[in-house]
Amino acid sequence: MPRLALFLLLALAACAEPDAPAAPVDMQGWRFASGKPPTRAEYVAIVAACRDGAVKRSQAPSSLGALDSCLADLGLKRAP
Repeated sequence: MPRLALFLLLALAACAEPDAPAAPVDMQGWRFASGKPPTRAEYVAIVAACRDGAVKRSQAPSSLGALDSCLADLGLKRAP
């Protein structure tokens, strides 16, 4: 019986939804004030700081707008 319980537990774990990605894949077009694009690690760290609430966000109507404003507050801007 314990083997069956272990098997069912592992089967259930395999069906679980994987964790969401740490950062949006859409890091294309973001630049620092210097014009240099951020590395993937820099971008992930900045997005994580915005999502975890380490940086106060301005009030925006949507979560995407809030993330964009937070990234802008941290020195990133969209390239034209």
